[in-house]
Amino acid sequence: MFRFRLGSIPVDVHPSHLLVSAVLAYSSVRASQDGWPFRQVSEAPALGQASAMVVFVLSWMLIVFVSVLVHELGHALASRLFGYHPSIALVWLGGHTLPTDMPGPLPWKRDLVITVAGPLFGLLLGVVSLVGYLVFNGHSPALDFFLRTFAGANFIWAIFNLLPVLPLDGGRLVSTLATRVLGPRRGLLASQGLALLVCVAVVVYSLNIGWLFPAIFFAMYGVQAFRTVAEALSSGGNAPRVGGPGSLDSPVAGKLREAKIALDAGRLDDARRLGAAVLEGGDGLTPELASHAHHLLGWVALKEGQGRQALDHFSQVQGLQVEPHAVAASFSLVGDDARALDWWKQAWQTSSDRTVMHEYAGTLIRLGRTPEALKLPGVEAAAAFSCAERVLFIRGVYSEAAAMGEAALEHAPSASIAYDAACAYAKARNVPDAVRLLRRASELGFKDGAYAASDADLAPLHGHPAFEEWLTELRQSAAS
Repeated sequence: MFRFRLGSIPVDVHPSHLLVSAVLAYSSVRASQDGWPFRQVSEAPALGQASAMVVFVLSWMLIVFVSVLVHELGHALASRLFGYHPSIALVWLGGHTLPTDMPGPLPWKRDLVITVAGPLFGLLLGVVSLVGYLVFNGHSPALDFFLRTFAGANFIWAIFNLLPVLPLDGGRLVSTLATRVLGPRRGLLASQGLALLVCVAVVVYSLNIGWLFPAIFFAMYGVQAFRTVAEALSSGGNAPRVGGPGSLDSPVAGKLREAKIALDAGRLDDARRLGAAVLEGGDGLTPELASHAHHLLGWVALKEGQGRQALDHFSQVQGLQVEPHAVAASFSLVGDDARALDWWKQAWQTSSDRTVMHEYAGTLIRLGRTPEALKLPGVEAAAAFSCAERVLFIRGVYSEAAAMGEAALEHAPSASIAYDAACAYAKARNVPDAVRLLRRASELGFKDGAYAASDADLAPLHGHPAFEEWLTELRQSAAS
């Protein structure tokens, strides 16, 4: 995965997106032999043909990447109009945009506007490309290829994407309107029944003309629509309610509830196992439950200090709020404090939580903005530096964590800060400085020799004379 920003909008590109676009491009090679760039090397040896194939595949990957990005940018900019702070993830052949700071489900009118904005941006890119092709046609074979392909790809994708099938934008539009007009039960049955009919038609048509990719994707969408309709009918007419894993009574939902209980109880291994089992599928798996499972697994990864895994799971959550402080913590753990900073600030401003405020201050400190951090209203220097140091320690950059701890002592002399800095030095195999900070911790009031002797973080010091001498002195001091 790689990440970048478009202004204030973070963008995550998953390997699956690049892989699918490459496979899609390669499948089009045979049908494109008469065009650019193959015509330019038609009389070249095999090496020339291979080079043309590489250029063709990379060009198609670029076209897919830009087209999907522009589509998702439409959703993101519409979200910004309503004051949300969206993030974009490009996954598989498409992507999704999440206004992760929304306080609850999107109001239906805003949902419609944000949903429509994506296809409109795609159509706009198609129109601009078509106009460019009509104006510059014949100037350059490469330019003709890009403009013509951009136009065709965006027009075709807009048509497919507006079909009334979830998770496409057209399916979201129809589902929202049908539920609004007909009510939850009838709206669900009408929208998903229509989606099932459309999926069957698209699969039949695609197979007849040899379009393998649309046939595969719409077959999967059709299976999901069928499951949703069957589940709604078998549940006595009560449509699934968005809002929590307990809204459905399927075995999969029950497993997800067990995972949530395990997470709340701190049994992370059980929570991870149960959450992964939910995603393995089954008749009861719905997009809603899959999102809840990814949300839960993101929190499991976060509690285990695995920021990258947490971000991967959070990016696959759709229609469900991902807490800003969870996203902030994930970025902090992967070392992207610049991106984490805005999320911490947003989380603090919306919650007024002191713990979140100190994490925000700690992020400022790691970015070298200590004076700004210590000017936050009600901030405690010791807590802010402790947050700054702990994240570095979890990342495994122990020398930096230790240096942060020493800097903290200048602002807030504390036995716990000195001890934590000593642990970081010990993990970095810096015995002299570790013992020096342990002695500093003793001077500041640390007296728990039994804890220090059993602390795994200090294990690298075991057997070193200076550490054993300090430990003996600490025990004698406590006994006197």
